[in-house]
Amino acid sequence: MQIQAGIAMLEITATIMGRANSIYPSVIWNEKQVILIDTGYPGQAALIQEALQHEGLSIERLTDIIITHQDIDHIGSLSTLCQASAAPIQVWASATEKPYIQGERMLIKVTQAGIDQAVASLPKEMPESQKQAFRNALEHPPTGKVDQLVGYGENAQPFEDITVIDTPGHTPGHVSLYHSPSRTLIAADALMIIDGELTLGQFNYDNAAAAKSLQQFTTYDIEQVICYHGGLYRSDDVNSRIQSLIQAT
Repeated sequence: MQIQAGIAMLEITATIMGRANSIYPSVIWNEKQVILIDTGYPGQAALIQEALQHEGLSIERLTDIIITHQDIDHIGSLSTLCQASAAPIQVWASATEKPYIQGERMLIKVTQAGIDQAVASLPKEMPESQKQAFRNALEHPPTGKVDQLVGYGENAQPFEDITVIDTPGHTPGHVSLYHSPSRTLIAADALMIIDGELTLGQFNYDNAAAAKSLQQFTTYDIEQVICYHGGLYRSDDVNSRIQSLIQAT
């Protein structure tokens, strides 16, 4: 879905843990660069390439990938997408998230208890072989190389029309992005949409820090928000809605 010339929201839908699940990566481009923000679950590279083609873009044009944070639904197809392109793709992430994305540390939310709970939540009718494959994917999450650091004091800017915003809480080094020409906040998991309403993101590593991070958005003139979980949020006054969330936390 094109938001404005040079920015689009991709909708990627697949069955995850026996249930239909949609996520919403973003893509920003100009004549020189095409930047994908987040890469979906493992095995979704082909779906992302199809979504890019729907926007008139190809994997060959992809120059950069920004990983907002380490969760498996954001890093899942990173290495596959990088390998699919004949030209090198530069990968960006915050310094805090880098060792988790590269597999030097175990993903911060992936614990043995959490894995057991996730497997136990799978549909009873799912074949045991699929359950074991799911467990193996959690115990051995995908990894990818990070080439450049963003946010948290880093000066490098991946794209001239975006601002990287430090939004720790969902994970320790989570970042969000602001695309100034379209007045679009790409919130990643700092915010989400539930029943049509913009809310604080869920499953936070540090809920207090996640709520405090919403303050970072108040200095931007926001017309719409792309939430990785929930899609596009528009209203007559997005900033007022964000302010009300801050006051409620």
